Amino acid sequence: MSDFPKFVEFHEEGVREGFQMEPVTYPREQRAALLNALSGTGLKQIQVGSLVNSRKVPQMADTLELFADIEKNPDVRYTLLWLNESGYQKAREVRGAFNHAPLMYYLTDAFAMRNNNRTAMDMRAEQEVWLDRYLADGATPQKIYVMTAWGCNLGGPVSQDMVLDAFRHAIGLFRARNLPLPALYLADTMGWANPEEVRRRIGAVRELAPEARIGLHLHDTRGLGGANVYAALSMGVSLFDGSVAGLGGCPFAGHKARQSSGNVCTEDMVFMCQEMGIETGIDLEKLIEASRMAEDIIGRPLMGRVMHSGSLKAFRAGKTAETVCATVP
Repeated sequence: MSDFPKFVEFHEEGVREGFQMEPVTYPREQRAALLNALSGTGLKQIQVGSLVNSRKVPQMADTLELFADIEKNPDVRYTLLWLNESGYQKAREVRGAFNHAPLMYYLTDAFAMRNNNRTAMDMRAEQEVWLDRYLADGATPQKIYVMTAWGCNLGGPVSQDMVLDAFRHAIGLFRARNLPLPALYLADTMGWANPEEVRRRIGAVRELAPEARIGLHLHDTRGLGGANVYAALSMGVSLFDGSVAGLGGCPFAGHKARQSSGNVCTEDMVFMCQEMGIETGIDLEKLIEASRMAEDIIGRPLMGRVMHSGSLKAFRAGKTAETVCATVP
């Protein structure tokens, strides 16, 4: 039985997810202009960049300067990604950065070692340390991520029991401290999910913690991103990460082609929700403009569909096809 939400929240990760995958570093002023455009679309949370090893991800080396360059919208939470103590310390010193205090679980050693230079069990043990550190710093954890929640290019298939075991550990940490649960995020980091498995695993996590909000971080690696979002919507999920223009992916996922690994396209998913009568609080036309800006910066056609076709707004307003098509690049 379907239980579609009335409102869906999208967290934007395209600037971080997208530009980290590119072989070159694009001018900071162009990335800042894109972030400013995204800030005016109605998005409530935008990830600016990551504070990681600049030798491994040189495209993120100027993240602190980029954060300082953007025009902050008081209605938007701007976040940074970190993977270790050094990155976290830098993030804490950034004025205006929202400390979303995430916990991150890995299910395969191969991916954990490549992304964090730790085994999956080492990373699990460190989450309790991170939780207490966040609390001591006055931060409220917003998300618990379980990475590669459907499968891993580097480590192979991931069972539902593995996913639930990771969430049980995390849930236990919060319940032991009498803390409310943050959003429980299933991340299809490498594009292994399909709609039926999305439904099954959402249902299983919901049984484990009925009081928790469930979120999804889905990649459109193999063309099932939109179908997986729809499956999640039908289960009542109302929280998703997305990437403008379908930018991005994980540089350590082992894909053969960089363009194969993008996150679900934010404007395409917003369009789907709005066409289904689900509110998002996002100005789709402004988001489409931002996606075209991203394409201009990158300098090649990107993966988004609505950015190229346009929404249905003009057609519904009675404009002719010729007039509308003339305005679409």
